[in-house]
Amino acid sequence: MMLIALAIGLILEHVATRLLHLRELRWFDAYYDFGLARLKRVDRAWIYVGIAAMLLAPAAPVLLVSYVLQSPGLWDPDYPAFAVLVVFFSLGPRDLGNEVAEYRAAVDRNDTETARAVLVEMSEAQNPRVSDSDVVEEAIFVQSVNRIFGVIFWFVALGPVGAWLFRISDMLRRRAAFESLRDPEIDTAVFPAIEAAYGVLKWIPARLTMLGFALCGSFDDAVNRWKQHHAEAGTPVDRNNDVLTAQVGKSAMIGALEEPANSSAGARNAMRLVTRTLFLWITLLALMTIAGWAV
Repeated sequence: MMLIALAIGLILEHVATRLLHLRELRWFDAYYDFGLARLKRVDRAWIYVGIAAMLLAPAAPVLLVSYVLQSPGLWDPDYPAFAVLVVFFSLGPRDLGNEVAEYRAAVDRNDTETARAVLVEMSEAQNPRVSDSDVVEEAIFVQSVNRIFGVIFWFVALGPVGAWLFRISDMLRRRAAFESLRDPEIDTAVFPAIEAAYGVLKWIPARLTMLGFALCGSFDDAVNRWKQHHAEAGTPVDRNNDVLTAQVGKSAMIGALEEPANSSAGARNAMRLVTRTLFLWITLLALMTIAGWAV
């Protein structure tokens, strides 16, 4: 059931993402703003308690519905349908493949404005260098964990509530990052705590994703870069996840380019590596299902 729900969710995410804007869940912004306004007033020792409460509140209904719908019947349609729905809303908020295709098309027709707008979304930076292949590639590898692999890992580990918990934690991180630009109180205490909490959730899936990059690309180059990485003292957990993921992904691409390196070609090859890694994950999950290690 898990494999079927995940496969259908991934297909829907790719096919329907341009038709449905509900997955961006903007109506959560008011909820997060309400919580952030109160978190900045509490003592630092209580910030993590507040973060947990902010995440558990929207996760609780999914957990409750999962418990009610789950039954011993393998083909009972209620729980699988609910799992597909949760996976669909947890992936994203936008399909990474479609976003990369949009970026490449804009670069190829010299539409810098559109290319920059897409890259701002992928890199989560205010003024990214549109023509820099490294920036584009790094953004794709990092977002593959945020949007795809982190969701899949927690869905396999905890079911629908795991996928949803990872998604809402990412949304909280994004909202806190946006608000921290306008509010110094959020920037100094609240955002680092939220980033740390999200980094802990992302630690395992980020490393499994990097292993996938190595297996699907240049294994020796990726593993050597992984071994050489040393996190700087004081680097936030989530930032270290992103830096290492980007470095390993880029190293796994060595020798893979089929044309002179530019931002469009770099985006194409980075997305190819992400796609191959996704197929590897699905294949392994299928084998686990056959062996009875997953349901």
